[in-house]
Amino acid sequence: YVLNLIPQKIIDGTAFLSDIALAFIAFSTGEFFRFSTIKKNGPKVVIITLLEALLASILVFVVMYFILHLNLAFSIVLASLAAATAPASTVMTIRQTGAKGDFVDTLLQVVALDDVVGLIAYSIAISVAMVSSSGTSSNFMDVVKNIGFNVLSLALGCGFGFVLKWLMPKKRSTDNRLIVSLSIIFLFCGICAVLDTSPLLGCMSMGTIYINITNDDKLFKQLNYFSPPILLLFFVRSGSEAVGTTPLLVIGIVYFFVRIIGKYFGAFGGCAIVKKPKEVRNYLGLALIPQAGVAIGLADWGARTLGGQSGQALNTIILASSVLYELIGPACAKLSLYLSKSYSNDLEQITD
Repeated sequence: YVLNLIPQKIIDGTAFLSDIALAFIAFSTGEFFRFSTIKKNGPKVVIITLLEALLASILVFVVMYFILHLNLAFSIVLASLAAATAPASTVMTIRQTGAKGDFVDTLLQVVALDDVVGLIAYSIAISVAMVSSSGTSSNFMDVVKNIGFNVLSLALGCGFGFVLKWLMPKKRSTDNRLIVSLSIIFLFCGICAVLDTSPLLGCMSMGTIYINITNDDKLFKQLNYFSPPILLLFFVRSGSEAVGTTPLLVIGIVYFFVRIIGKYFGAFGGCAIVKKPKEVRNYLGLALIPQAGVAIGLADWGARTLGGQSGQALNTIILASSVLYELIGPACAKLSLYLSKSYSNDLEQITD
C-alpha cells in the first residue's frame, strides 16, 4: 500500500482469496470445539464465555459510540469483533509448556466457545449495522434474511462435515485426503458465494462435526501445513488495501486496551459466579488476549459489507491490533499458565 507496488487490478481480481482464507481459518477453529471437553464443565464454561466475550463487546461499543462518537454501524460491528479470541496461539503455548489441570481445561473450552459466541454476535451486529446505515426500518426482512442465511450456512456446514467423514475411509492415501478435503471446502465456499454469505460459520461447524465424529486431528494438521501460503496472500492483499489516519490510530489504540480490560474482568466475573478456584479466576483473562484468525476474517467480511471508508477503517484497526495482540498474547498466555501453577520449571516435577 505504501510503495504502491501491487496494481489495483490484481487486488480487485483476487477478492475470492478472502473467502478461501476464511474457510481455512474457520475449519481449523472447529478442531477445538470438542463436545467431550465441553461436557466436563457444562454450564460453567458457557457462563464464563458469555461474560468475557460480551463484556469486551459492550465496553468497546460504549467507548466507540458514546465517548468517541463514531457512527452506530461501525461501533456495533467493531464491538462484536472484540468477542473473538485466537485459539491457535493459546493451544500452541499450552503444548509448548506441557501445562495441565483445571485452568488448562477451562481455558481450552472457553477459547473454543469464544469464537462461536463471536460469530453469532457478529451475524447479529452486521444485520443491525445494515439497517442502521440504510436509515430506514423497512429493511427488517433483510435482517431476518441475513440471519436465515447464516443459520442455513451452519446447517449446511454440519451436513458437509458428515460428507467429509464419509469420503475419508482409512485406506485413503495422504495425498488424496488433502485433495478431497480441499474439494469439499472449496465447494462449500462456492455455495456460500452463490448465497452471498460468509463461509465462516459453516466451515467452523464442518470442522466441529468432523472432529467429533472421527477424532481425526491428522487432517487438521495436514491442512495447517497447506494453508500458510493462502493465508499469506490473504494478509498481503488485506494490507495492500489498508488506509491509516491519525484519528484511526487513536481508535485502534483505544480498541486494543478496552478489549483487554473487558476480557479480563469478564473472565474474572464469570469465574467468580461459577466459584472457580482463585488460580483460574485471577489469571484466565490474561490467556484470552490473543486475537487473529477469526477476527481478521470477520473484519474482512465486515469491510465488504460496510464498504467505503468505514470498511477500510474496520479492516485496518483489526489487522493492526491483531499484530499487537499476537506479539503480547502468547507471552500473557504463558504467564497465566505459570501463575496458575499449570506447569512448573522445577526439574524434579517435570522429570521422572
